[in-house]
Amino acid sequence: MVDLKGQYTKIKSVVDTSIAEVLDTTAYINGPKVHEFQKNLEQYLNVKHVIPCANGTDALQIAMMGLNLKPGDEVITADFTFAATVEVIALLQLTPVLVDVDPNSFNIDIDAIKKAITPKTKAIVPVHLFGQCANMEAIMEIAKQHNLYVIEDNAQAIGATYTYSNGMKAKAGTIGHVASTSFFPSKNLGCYGDGGAIFTNDDDLAHYIRGIVNHGMYERYHHDVVGVNSRLDSIQAAVLNAKLPNLDAYNHARIKTANAYDKAFKNYEHIITPHREGHEDNHVFHQYTLKIKGSNRDALVKHLGEKGIPCGVYYPIPLHLQKAYKDARYKEDDFTVTNQLVKEVISLPMHTELDDEQIEFITSTVINFVNSNS
Repeated sequence: MVDLKGQYTKIKSVVDTSIAEVLDTTAYINGPKVHEFQKNLEQYLNVKHVIPCANGTDALQIAMMGLNLKPGDEVITADFTFAATVEVIALLQLTPVLVDVDPNSFNIDIDAIKKAITPKTKAIVPVHLFGQCANMEAIMEIAKQHNLYVIEDNAQAIGATYTYSNGMKAKAGTIGHVASTSFFPSKNLGCYGDGGAIFTNDDDLAHYIRGIVNHGMYERYHHDVVGVNSRLDSIQAAVLNAKLPNLDAYNHARIKTANAYDKAFKNYEHIITPHREGHEDNHVFHQYTLKIKGSNRDALVKHLGEKGIPCGVYYPIPLHLQKAYKDARYKEDDFTVTNQLVKEVISLPMHTELDDEQIEFITSTVINFVNSNS
């Protein structure tokens, strides 16, 4: 699904030099490389504050901690996403409120958000799923009307650009009150271990979060707030520093591959290619996810595996049906889209090193199977 070795080979000298500098200084935690990466990412995103941390799940949890949400407060998020999004809500003893998604973009459904709001609602967590920005203009308007926080889960869409109806642009993760991202190795901007970050333009919130990530300390051994131990180590920051200047090129390579996939699948009614909202840079294709109609998706997964083609089903079980997050409040009629998507979606290899020959082999294998089994 990803070719980290091929990508590393192209930037090997830069990565190796950057890591060697960390080894020479032995500043492994909160060293110069971490601060350098923080500043570089702030500049890239045009956001006032980037707070690096240990991983993307921590980033989302810490963002919520920074907003001082209280046990029982309701947080609305999408049913069709990875469990980390709802996991941190539950860990903080907040009340997850799962809602359905748009059948085309797979992102959180705006009407479903409106219906889910109660007097206990305090925040909305839109997930920029598979690399495509959610409808942030509408979400921010809802939040403004109801005095809610917006926490962007930007784990899959770093580098994507959201375009407002008036033509104004902003990077994903810089629109809500606060945002989180992941630098897991397979992400569009990935390190060689675990890593994450929180973004915000709010000075006071940024200050609070900087304490939270470091045991609640602003001065050593003075614990002013309840915190956690969640820091990006310097070696991972060194890798990210080496890769950040290439992020736009990496995303353009993914979009180019997505265009090639789209072209190959264009005339096949049983293969539904990813819908793209707005401008091309709105979707950076962390995943390229098809919907398979009138054919056996699971049989296709098996067939691709037999042909040596990796693929993924993201996600096979809705969150509202997961044992950990079941709730008597949920009605199946409220999740018709998600319940259908989990039967149809399949993600194909998507990374910066795919070539024309590989794309041809992948697409022809999918087409031949679907044509024979529809």
